[in-house]
Amino acid sequence: MAITLVSLPAGELRRWLDNGDELAVLDVREEGEFGGGHLLRSTNLPLSRLENQLTRLLPRKGVPLVLVDDDNGLAEQAAEKLMAYGYRTLYRLTDGVAGWRQAGWQLVRGNYVFSKAFGEYVEHVLATPHISAQRLQEKISAGEDLVIIDSRTFAEYQWIGIPGAVSCPGAELILRVKQRVTSPDTLVVVNCGGRTRSIIGAQTLINAGLANPVVSLQNGTQGWHLAGYRTVAGQQDRLDAPDRAALRWARQAARTMAQRSGVVTLDRAGLHRLEAESRAGTLYRFDVRSGEEYRQGHRRGFLSVEGGQLIQATNTFIAVHRARIVLADDDGVRAYTTASWLRQMGFDQVFVLDAPLTPADYWYGDSPEIVAGPQSQAALLSPFELLSRQEDEGVVVIDLASSREYRQGHIPGAWFAIRSRLAQALTALPPAREYVLTSPDGLTARLALTELAALVTAPVSLLAGGTRAWQAARLPLASGDEHLANPPVDVVLKAFEQPERREEAMRAYLRWEQDLVAQIEREGSTRFRLLSPPVAARDRQE
Repeated sequence: MAITLVSLPAGELRRWLDNGDELAVLDVREEGEFGGGHLLRSTNLPLSRLENQLTRLLPRKGVPLVLVDDDNGLAEQAAEKLMAYGYRTLYRLTDGVAGWRQAGWQLVRGNYVFSKAFGEYVEHVLATPHISAQRLQEKISAGEDLVIIDSRTFAEYQWIGIPGAVSCPGAELILRVKQRVTSPDTLVVVNCGGRTRSIIGAQTLINAGLANPVVSLQNGTQGWHLAGYRTVAGQQDRLDAPDRAALRWARQAARTMAQRSGVVTLDRAGLHRLEAESRAGTLYRFDVRSGEEYRQGHRRGFLSVEGGQLIQATNTFIAVHRARIVLADDDGVRAYTTASWLRQMGFDQVFVLDAPLTPADYWYGDSPEIVAGPQSQAALLSPFELLSRQEDEGVVVIDLASSREYRQGHIPGAWFAIRSRLAQALTALPPAREYVLTSPDGLTARLALTELAALVTAPVSLLAGGTRAWQAARLPLASGDEHLANPPVDVVLKAFEQPERREEAMRAYLRWEQDLVAQIEREGSTRFRLLSPPVAARDRQE
């Protein structure tokens, strides 16, 4: 079915973004293309993965959606899917990203630009103190009293980090810091992979009024590596849960910070009122604790996003401008900490739920895998059936994993392809008497079944359970860049993922981060509103 979208000129979209109504701007290109240049206040929702994220990002179907592409028809394809799932108020940006640029508006490069630019802005305006890798190493060698806290997720900390660092994701810093830092003279060094979470983490502790000297590690783990120092993998050290006195301080500090930011506290009745109004206005509900805690029991209807990640990658989780945002935890610290930063980023309607859980509220397990729309039926192959069929040269396996996942491990002989580019991928594939689709959990493969079947005459089957089922059957995996049927434009690789040009990529990335303040000043649409730290904390940092 051909879709004709109402075309919205760039100037009109800019006016819409600046007015007081709800709106979501969705860039439906692949992540790598999005990273090459996009609207600052857009959210990347690639057409190839649209169903997987749709209802999380857009819980209210009446919200106006503006679709952005390269003026190449992707917006119309996305609109067709969105209309099938009940979204009706759809527009396309006239001439795509080129139209925005030609109208004189700024495009920004990279991923998580809004959040990372905010971090750079915080350091620029508040003069968040930092320490160089060289100076930190001198202090370590001299045996000075210090602690290095890695404010990334625990998985990132384990992947690569600084020897001796301890893990404490950003939203947990106020909650846990006093359990490790017992002397007011201990230097607290907050670290991340690059810059943003180091800056935000350090400023969080300063804003909370921590008596200690607090600094961010300049340029994070990448700066440490570039200075010639050793990094390690597999560290296990975490900050412990707070004792009663530490928890009392943390609650008071986080609540005070949130109140100063304008965060509103909700009781159970207030939450029910917002939920009752969610058909007329978008409501996001996030549980900002760790994923492990969430799985052990959480409030029904709340999605799991660690607080530090909500600040680090805000547009990944919050697509609707001027939506209501409710945060919850079980300690009275992490939600207030996160909410304070959301308010400083310019979000107006930010709430923290302060109400005890009842048995009726409880839900268990992971965040639900919400997938919009029907899933096609097809012949399902077990891993061993596929292994047997692969002996036939006419069977072609197409893997719809991200290129990052594909590089890490795929079925031997499988071809990487991007779902939204299957037609182009087919031109690179060998002749087939049967196609077998797979993806990490089989979900994207199932969603793509009818799309591939419409392009080929050979039968199409699915690997039951996807590549994870193949791996669970202890069948071999291949790795690397072999058999790429599409260019891998679906991801933006981190510097540590580019061994052939790692240091060059690190330097380029750090230069990009440091230029973000200038980028957003040229773009001109941010409305950041920062807290001044307490006077005592300011004095302690000097």
